[in-house]
Amino acid sequence: MDDAEHARQTTDQAFRHIQNIVDYSKNVMKPLLGEECVHHGEAVKLPLDFLRQLSLKVQQERPESRCDKVMDTFSGCALCLPNLTQLSACRLSKRSPQLCIEIKPKCGFLPFSQHVTQEVKRRVCRFCMHQHFKLANGKWKRMSRYCPLDLFSGNKQRMYFAIKHLLEEPQNNFKIFTSGELIYGCEDDRAKQQDLCELAQRLRPHFPSGQPPSNKALLSELIQAIVGALLGTLEPGHAGEPQRRAPAESRAYCQGSPLHPELLRNGSPGLPKHCILYRILQTQMLDSLDIEGVYPLYRRVEQHLEEIPKDRGRLQIDGPYNEKFLEKVVNCPSEDDGSVEYAVGKIHQYRVAMTAKDCSVLIALAPCGQDDTLEPSLEIQPSKPGFTSSVSILDLDPKPYENIAHQYKLDSKIVSYYLWKMQTEKEQHQQQQQQHPPPALASHLYREGQDCTLVFQPV
Repeated sequence: MDDAEHARQTTDQAFRHIQNIVDYSKNVMKPLLGEECVHHGEAVKLPLDFLRQLSLKVQQERPESRCDKVMDTFSGCALCLPNLTQLSACRLSKRSPQLCIEIKPKCGFLPFSQHVTQEVKRRVCRFCMHQHFKLANGKWKRMSRYCPLDLFSGNKQRMYFAIKHLLEEPQNNFKIFTSGELIYGCEDDRAKQQDLCELAQRLRPHFPSGQPPSNKALLSELIQAIVGALLGTLEPGHAGEPQRRAPAESRAYCQGSPLHPELLRNGSPGLPKHCILYRILQTQMLDSLDIEGVYPLYRRVEQHLEEIPKDRGRLQIDGPYNEKFLEKVVNCPSEDDGSVEYAVGKIHQYRVAMTAKDCSVLIALAPCGQDDTLEPSLEIQPSKPGFTSSVSILDLDPKPYENIAHQYKLDSKIVSYYLWKMQTEKEQHQQQQQQHPPPALASHLYREGQDCTLVFQPV
């Protein structure tokens, strides 16, 4: 095979891969999450010189922790999406600046599967445990205090603190853009106090007249606007799949959250049924078995494919991602009949749920003055007086079937390390108490039955 033929095959393979992403977003995720907030895009071919120049520009702006990722500059294929960082549906005055916030909310519930073997997984969410593992492996320099269960609680106070914790330590879960330019998030030395002050100053032009007087008040208003957008009502009418309800305790609170236990235990109203977080959570809960329950089914499918390799296409392991694939996801039976079809259906559900657990939510915000009007055809909710917002969901790539074995091993590592870390901290705390016991009340100051006189000195 000559170089030209190899290059052509590489280009065709890359184009099919991107087309798979488009089909998956359009035919699977869009019906589940909603027509108006999922933009599937289209596969396009671009000049190689343009891609090389774009790669150099993007690489320079990437944080150090993400520089191991490189763009494909050889195939000439790309995924074309609309600019979702701006409110194109709002006829705003030209002087109106626009904000866009990107959030990776992660998994919003505790596993409720009977296959879970480690009880800690029912008390502490995956994100909070994973933070300890990432810190130990040098992925991040500081621990994030964000807990997804706070964001998905529907309790505005808990949601407020969840966004606040993302602001303080964004990692790669929180970004802010102004007019399409990244100004905050995903940098190794971000989230110090001076950075938040600098951020507040950069955000001031984006707020309506009557700005909050202090940086703290301005960031507080931004957080409230984000919470309002996340709770806003979307147009009903997405796919009518069965509603998935986890046990109440799996959606209540995570013991890894830094919030006061009383605030966590006081209960939450739950998410409004037609808000974007509710749709994401419902799709996430397609993972009803947890990775510990899915992995044995994966082994069942692997054994079947070793015996009958051609069934890989019939079972749609690698697609096509069409209406038939969605039907397998939505209508998979709850009881295991021992068949490979059941195993594949549950694996498809798990992969779709993993996509929802790793998706990004884009919130476009703009101050809406008296002279600004909205197009009536689109549902855009006022998140707070003076702001107009729209929400979109991105990063809806299909998760590889082959990745299940890796996820099973990673889950075990994360839980094992977290248990070891908690046990180590407990032992260290006990040793400190033994070495430095709290001072006892001196017996000569007061004895039971002895008369005492309290003397109050004037201040």
